[in-house]
Amino acid sequence: MRRNGGKSGESLRAGRKRLLSPLTRRILAVNVIALVIPVVGLLYLGPYRESLIEADLEALRRQGEIFSGALGESAIETLNNGQQVLNLTLSRNIIRRLAGADAVRARLFLVDGSLAADSRLLGALGGLVQMEELLPPENGVDGAMAPILDLLDRFAKLLAKEIPEFYSEKPIQTAADYREASGALYGDVAGVVRKTRDGGLVMSVALPVQRYRQVIGALMLSKDGSEVEAALRNVRLTVLAVFAGALVVTILLSLYLARTIARPLHRLAEAAERVRRTIGRGDERIPDFTGRRDEIGDLSGVLHEMTDALRLRMVAIEGFAADVSHEIKNPLTSLRSAVETASRVDDPQQQQKLMAIILEDVQRLDRLITDISDASRLDAELGRAEAAPVDVAQMLTALAEIRRTAEQGAEAPQLQVSIVGPGPFVVQGIESRLVQVFRNLIANAASFSPPGGRIAVTVDNNEDRVTVTVEDDGPGIPPAKLGAIFDRFYSERPSVEKFGTHSGLGLSISKRIIEAHGGGIHAENRHVTGVGGGARLVVWLPSA
Repeated sequence: MRRNGGKSGESLRAGRKRLLSPLTRRILAVNVIALVIPVVGLLYLGPYRESLIEADLEALRRQGEIFSGALGESAIETLNNGQQVLNLTLSRNIIRRLAGADAVRARLFLVDGSLAADSRLLGALGGLVQMEELLPPENGVDGAMAPILDLLDRFAKLLAKEIPEFYSEKPIQTAADYREASGALYGDVAGVVRKTRDGGLVMSVALPVQRYRQVIGALMLSKDGSEVEAALRNVRLTVLAVFAGALVVTILLSLYLARTIARPLHRLAEAAERVRRTIGRGDERIPDFTGRRDEIGDLSGVLHEMTDALRLRMVAIEGFAADVSHEIKNPLTSLRSAVETASRVDDPQQQQKLMAIILEDVQRLDRLITDISDASRLDAELGRAEAAPVDVAQMLTALAEIRRTAEQGAEAPQLQVSIVGPGPFVVQGIESRLVQVFRNLIANAASFSPPGGRIAVTVDNNEDRVTVTVEDDGPGIPPAKLGAIFDRFYSERPSVEKFGTHSGLGLSISKRIIEAHGGGIHAENRHVTGVGGGARLVVWLPSA
């Protein structure tokens, strides 16, 4: 037990040294995780990314319709044989003018698949083609946020829909290198998204250039995904900014919540530890948090009541031990004196008297130990036993019949049981213990009644309680002792009764049993004119 208490004390001291208690850390973890999960989902932005790509492809398609329409109306000429062909010079001029001020790259392929014009060529088509990687521009984000955003970009790309095609350019390009361009030469309109080696995007749309439904060539417009990535980064920056603010608020609220929960619990634990160490030696109190009107307040109140009950129980145990020691010491002293005297006396008659005293002391010790054992087991038994409905009137009637059968004669007190009212007289209790109480009260009344006297037992049902009174025709109880008769080992017996016949625990045990059932018991004197009095014990129990 000492070892366990030492460990609990060490854990409390360790808890005081920690900056954050385990409960505070758990509250922080739960709240932060609950905030991070939706933020991670927002930072992924997969559907938003797809919608941006679709919007860019649609914009390229509409722009391509304008380009192809301009080429079909202005750059097609008819040869002498009636064949329609593209005027390459005019086509290149139109493409350069329309695509020059834009980030869109325009390429024109002839019907045979050869490249006729490219908005990024520096010279005539017959010269070398200058290759340019369609890479996203720098996003302009620097400082501490750049690595974070790069990490988020890589994470989002891992979760994003896989793009199977890589973008690459050959030194001499043809329509066969791009499936959308090949499809456009057959009159189809198609858009394709490809990825570069470094993970960037290239979006392309190819449309047929035609006049009077005759396909003259294919126009392919391409652009990189820098605008998409920039838009995603801007959204992620906004989400991160909101997340940072929400995180600060969440941490502050979590710390406040932990302070209102963990700190009072820690104070209660410390106080309980101090009470454990000082119980019976000091007046350490449990902090009162009942004003909070929550579960911690309820816990504080229960611990406060438990501590008071434990303190009262310790005081009761100490008092009980002192009373037991005192009561056992008297017969032991008498027994010791009788034994020592018997060893020195030679007269057989004196020895016989001493042996009678020894026997009486032994019997008295036996009664004391039996009653003390019963009293010590009482609380535990009352706590374990299951209560059941008990008809008090029926129980007292049965007790009276048993007593009348066992004790017959002119000098035996006459026991009468009176039932007042229609009932019911049912209480919730432990029948064996209630029988013990009323048997003890009747026996106590019989011991004080004169020969041929009367013991009157009355059962009444008054609203929410069942009341039982036990009256006798004895001398009554001294007014100053009406409360003391329920004290442990108190014994005020008739003068004709042999000393030591009763232990003085009967009424004390009866009171504890009745109070454990939620009832009460008290004593009073009868004041009957012309009779002289008698004692009355009143017991009440809550109705079932």
